[in-house]
Amino acid sequence: MTVPGSLAQRIFLLAHDPAKGRVRIGTNLGAMVRAAALADLYLQGHLTDERGRATPGGRRPCADPVLATLLDDIAGSRPRKWQSWVDRRQRATVVAVRTQLGDEGWARVEPYRILGIFPATKVTLRDPRARKELLGRVRSALKDPISRVEPADAALVAIVAAGDLGLVLSRRARREAKRRIQELTDVSGPIGPALRKSIEASAAAAAG
Repeated sequence: MTVPGSLAQRIFLLAHDPAKGRVRIGTNLGAMVRAAALADLYLQGHLTDERGRATPGGRRPCADPVLATLLDDIAGSRPRKWQSWVDRRQRATVVAVRTQLGDEGWARVEPYRILGIFPATKVTLRDPRARKELLGRVRSALKDPISRVEPADAALVAIVAAGDLGLVLSRRARREAKRRIQELTDVSGPIGPALRKSIEASAAAAAG
């Protein structure tokens, strides 16, 4: 079964609750999608880690338009920590990834109005098997020898765990697989810790 090419799209599919037909309220979708886009750029060699900061590395063109926009933003800015890039433009990135899923045929994206007033968007997965395949990859990454886990799947687990996506990994599952999740996080680079810091900072700001 094929799945979307980018980690950002894959995270969106995993965050989509089939029972509710939408992403649950309270899900850290924006932060996770941004982190996934950064992980893609890092794993593809478009970004490197320089003293804890995201730095463009490599001259190959980036074919994915969502990733290319993020890469251009980073290239045109002063060096910033990974968390800073997770924090920025979350909503715009979610909208771009959602549109991408619709354009590429993974989902049906339909605008509507809540109570006839407030604009919203309904997302319906066209083939639930794609999400099931991604769930299978998460499970395999937690069990297979670390040398056999694709870096993209390692990043998928790292982002799901750091983003507290209970729909995919419950708190108990994360606790039981804590050591393995850390190994996968180490494989996938600086993104997991940056996502965790971003979510913790947002929670602290909301509580304050």
